[in-house]
Amino acid sequence: MVPSDGKNKFMRLLSREELALWRHVVADVAPRAGRKRAPGGGDAAPPMPSPATPMVLTPPTVPAKPLRRESPPLAPIEKKLRRRLASGREPIDDRLDLHGMTQAQAHQALIGFIHRAVAEHARIVLVITGKGGPAAETPGVERGVLRRLAPLWLREPSLRPLVAAVEQAARPHGGEGAFYVRLRRKGRGDIPA
Repeated sequence: MVPSDGKNKFMRLLSREELALWRHVVADVAPRAGRKRAPGGGDAAPPMPSPATPMVLTPPTVPAKPLRRESPPLAPIEKKLRRRLASGREPIDDRLDLHGMTQAQAHQALIGFIHRAVAEHARIVLVITGKGGPAAETPGVERGVLRRLAPLWLREPSLRPLVAAVEQAARPHGGEGAFYVRLRRKGRGDIPA
């Protein structure tokens, strides 16, 4: 094995066969006009390490990315409650419309809205995200960024303790472009004080 030049700690060593193949490949390569041949580019083989110092090849280590713990998915709203919401027999305590907002604006609005709704003892709220614009017809681009992100935001550590369930709304309330959110109630043991 031939040692690396020490400049690149991630460079692995070449075996004798690989070195012979490399020399064969570059044998007829001439330097570009106005350039000199690199030093050490001759035919002499680089010095071999002494047997007293065995070389150990270890793969380069890459620091592990911290694991992002994902919250478990939120439960769906109970069937009986969902039917009552869809038919209008169960009132929706508050609504938030995220149409026309950027992701950052919508995220902040959703956090503030959920905290405010819990403080006002709301039980069921409607979050309207919209279905997404016609620009989403482009191949490879998913439609409805806010529609995809809102359920994920509701699972974040700042909102997860406040939210009991999330489910797509019935057609009269926005269908695919809206979500029912059932909130936990303070004072009933649902939310830690």
